[in-house]
Amino acid sequence: MHNPFLKSTWFVVVIVALTILNISGCTDVQDINGNTTSTQVTSFTKLSIDDPAVQEVMAVQNKNTSDLMSDKNIIGTATGMTADGRLAILVYLKEGSTSPKGLRTLSSIPKELEGIPVVVEVTGEIKAMAVLDHQVKQTPPIQLGTSGGWRYDLANGYCCGGTLGSMIQKSGVQYVLSNYHVLMADIVAGGNSRIATAGDPVIQPGLIDVGCVATSAQDVATLVGNWSLPSSNVDAAIAQVIPGMVMTNGAILEVGTISATTVNAFIGQLVKKSGRTTGLTRSSISALNTTVSITYDNECAGGTAFTKTFTGQLTAKNKASKFLNSGDSGSLMVEDITTNPRAIGLLFAGGSQTAIANPIGQVLTYFGATMVGQ
Repeated sequence: MHNPFLKSTWFVVVIVALTILNISGCTDVQDINGNTTSTQVTSFTKLSIDDPAVQEVMAVQNKNTSDLMSDKNIIGTATGMTADGRLAILVYLKEGSTSPKGLRTLSSIPKELEGIPVVVEVTGEIKAMAVLDHQVKQTPPIQLGTSGGWRYDLANGYCCGGTLGSMIQKSGVQYVLSNYHVLMADIVAGGNSRIATAGDPVIQPGLIDVGCVATSAQDVATLVGNWSLPSSNVDAAIAQVIPGMVMTNGAILEVGTISATTVNAFIGQLVKKSGRTTGLTRSSISALNTTVSITYDNECAGGTAFTKTFTGQLTAKNKASKFLNSGDSGSLMVEDITTNPRAIGLLFAGGSQTAIANPIGQVLTYFGATMVGQ
């Protein structure tokens, strides 16, 4: 059974402990034959840039870097060491065994340069770390794909939150789109003596990213009284945008603007999403017409409210929860293209190998709305 990513939770009461850690570095290195080895570095020889042997390798690296990086799949080089401790030239690849448009792959990188071993590492795109941007308080108007949630989502010693994923519109009014279980799942006056109610504020960032103190966040939208569950086939909720608080073009962090049109999914389709926890991540559609049963809580870290069986859903690969993780609920899944990608699904649940999304067409039909986009 797949569990919904029931937002993400923080303990309100924090117990502080002192722990002594024995830390050693661990890295995965892929060689020119595509073999991956995990190496744990517990001791090393201190080779600085002043060491003559290091300088010799650096000279060869520098001599060949311009030619190597003329290939767009090679995004960097360095001087380092092989797994068995020899000085080497490191070559960083954006993509590995298969690369588009004839760019170099693992097998086409030389095994050595001027007698110096070459170690190839498939790093993916290297950029300034932006994931935390999805969790910090933005200056309005905010972009979506960001941490957010119901202002009062605190109960039973926890606070909760998820992702304010995208923007939709109907009758000329703009709404933030997320999941039911991110914005409206508190249906009992239990741990916090209240339930989610139309007109309640939706905040950015969510309580989980402001130490459970709502005054440290900002109101960006107000809940609309439309509970999609348990009766409908989508886990979705909307909140009307407060003027001036959200970018009117519906821009999403690290994705930018999206298309106003949508597209049906197909098996093998490349997709991406921007979410609170894992930021911008990529995957592919692995299955269509998915039927799955999900158990929901009745408030933040509360008891079981109901179990819902969804049909006709989309499944994407989610190895080791790298595409979608706790707190990413509400993220919009779009096609993996650079400019104005079309929406495919609303992500809401998953496990360590799969992510589940409502087809976006079902969501928009439920609300009688369209995507905000170009």
